[in-house]
Amino acid sequence: MNVYDFDGTIYDGDATVGFVFYTLRHHPAAMLRALPKQITAVVSYLAGKSSKTELKSRFFVFQRYLKDIDKDVKDYWDKNQHKIKAWYLAQQQEDDVIISASAEFLLQDICSRLGIRHLIATRMDKHTGEIAGKNCKGAEKPDRFYERFPQGKIDGFYSDHDSDRYMARLAKKSYLVKKNDLSDWQFSGER
Repeated sequence: MNVYDFDGTIYDGDATVGFVFYTLRHHPAAMLRALPKQITAVVSYLAGKSSKTELKSRFFVFQRYLKDIDKDVKDYWDKNQHKIKAWYLAQQQEDDVIISASAEFLLQDICSRLGIRHLIATRMDKHTGEIAGKNCKGAEKPDRFYERFPQGKIDGFYSDHDSDRYMARLAKKSYLVKKNDLSDWQFSGER
């Protein structure tokens, strides 16, 4: 099986950031209501008093104020599906796995549209923004992968970011993605 990071890898952009800006444009009152909690969360994170997972949970409190988040997610992907990169669509296979720090509820719609059956992402309550467990990033990704696929063998791994080196080291072949260019992932030291 091939495993892909999502944001910046097969998607031209960051879905989480995009969804925040989509919400800001379409539901400014919801974002304004959440702003005091968001500011407090950012200050706490920058002061070293909270983790990135806690920051993310508190930042996404704006979701509590959205009337129909499923419709918002659908509308977001109606406008942004075209940002799925052509190189991925040309090589997509039935057993592909997407593993991402973005919220699972946010990526489920686009994965369904693309026929991607295996999604591993940050488990976030779409109505509250609360994260269950850890943010699916960096060293957490292999744990989440093997939780889902205990005997999983990765033929190819694709990512645009060095934080995915933990996953890259598990694959027979790993690729670093920059825009639409793929290159062999070069490791310093042992794999």
